[in-house]
Amino acid sequence: MADQTGHVPRGPARMLKATVWSLQGLRAAWLHESSFRLEVCLFAVLAPTGWWLGQDGVERALLVGSLFLVLAVELLNSAIEAVIGRYGDEYHELAGRAKDMGSAAVFVLMLNVLLVWGALLLPRLP
Repeated sequence: MADQTGHVPRGPARMLKATVWSLQGLRAAWLHESSFRLEVCLFAVLAPTGWWLGQDGVERALLVGSLFLVLAVELLNSAIEAVIGRYGDEYHELAGRAKDMGSAAVFVLMLNVLLVWGALLLPRLP
């Protein structure tokens, strides 16, 4: 958020505030979003596995990074759903479309995980 002169405050205090807000967002997602909890549990299993199976830094970054992307987009999808929920539970075509698109974004990144993991690991199978 900009100050009165239009400049964005910088420095350690601002970074600390941003970190606190980010942690609050992660906590809210954990408490209120079962999909996020499931994806974190999968991440907890697959990330160390990907780190171990990656043969170099690039492979490890692809294997683990694809999992981080799913978590990030799930957070965005949850944010979209929270904003839509703020305005009521009655059906609206645009609200439904936004929620479906957010869900589709998560789905596409899950397909990306399958693609990345398959492309890197399937050729190693005997």
